[in-house]
Amino acid sequence: MRIDVIIESHGPVETFARLGKMAEDYGLGGIWVANNANGRDPFVNFTPLALQSGRIAMGPIAISPFELHPLKMATSLLTFNEIAKGRAQIVVGGGGGVAENMGERPKKILQPMRECIEILNMAASGVAGKYDGECYPIAWLDTRWVTQPPPMIYAGANGPKLLKSAAAYAAGIMASDFTPGRIRWLHDIIDPVLTSRGVQPAAYPVNNFWAWHVKEDPAEAIREARIWLCVRGTIYPDYIHDVVDEDEAKIVTRHLASFAKAYYQKSPDIEGVPDEILDKIVGRGTSASGVDDIATEVERFKEFERAGLNEIALMVYGEPEKAIRLIGEQVVPALN
Repeated sequence: MRIDVIIESHGPVETFARLGKMAEDYGLGGIWVANNANGRDPFVNFTPLALQSGRIAMGPIAISPFELHPLKMATSLLTFNEIAKGRAQIVVGGGGGVAENMGERPKKILQPMRECIEILNMAASGVAGKYDGECYPIAWLDTRWVTQPPPMIYAGANGPKLLKSAAAYAAGIMASDFTPGRIRWLHDIIDPVLTSRGVQPAAYPVNNFWAWHVKEDPAEAIREARIWLCVRGTIYPDYIHDVVDEDEAKIVTRHLASFAKAYYQKSPDIEGVPDEILDKIVGRGTSASGVDDIATEVERFKEFERAGLNEIALMVYGEPEKAIRLIGEQVVPALN
């Protein structure tokens, strides 16, 4: 299994370069940056790392065509890919916080995402021509200046319609906060589509955004995980049943506003939701444990692998250097 890390978007270029070089030295496959509405530009901020490293892949997760036109997304991505010598990567999403912050709430996602990725692929090929898109027609696209191998372009997909659609055209898929059981569900959807394309499902890149909160102090790990539950897909109606029972799910759904309040106050206290329910969500929907119990997390990742996941991207929060060192020293060797 390939192990990636995801870092916060607010750090300076020096931080990106330091963390990325650490990740490369420890044998990680890629480093991502969360694409936040008020974060630094991911392509610009990764440039020093691209120049100082030689193997690790890097790029943003996720960028939507509703926030950046596919033509401009293509030129930014491919310019960065030239600098990175073919090691750029990107997740194309269907919406997200940046688009919402711009007032964009798309009703249709399948066709715009497909066209966006088709435009990126066309641009990466270096073949000039027009693109006859329904959503994003382009009169003339000319990237004959491209010299490097194409970047890796993932479709960000969680729902069944988007997963089925993405499997028909995307080079890889990245899901978010999927449990091992949900990864099996994903493969039930995409494998028939991949097979019809002549693609071996076991070899098809499937990545999963997963929260990493492993600390020296287990209590601190759980505290940090609870603060961030608001931005975990796990707590929302489509996925909450993956980690709790029906009655518990109803309690969580009734108190979603409490999760948001805790997140904005950076508090682990979620009003109206009993600790035993929160413990289940944290324990089953994130990696939140003490360093002494890291073997439990390694076994979780092996279960992911058995479910058909061949890549995982671990979102690291406080003290990212310690997190990358721990992942590099104890998780990467155990899975390779």
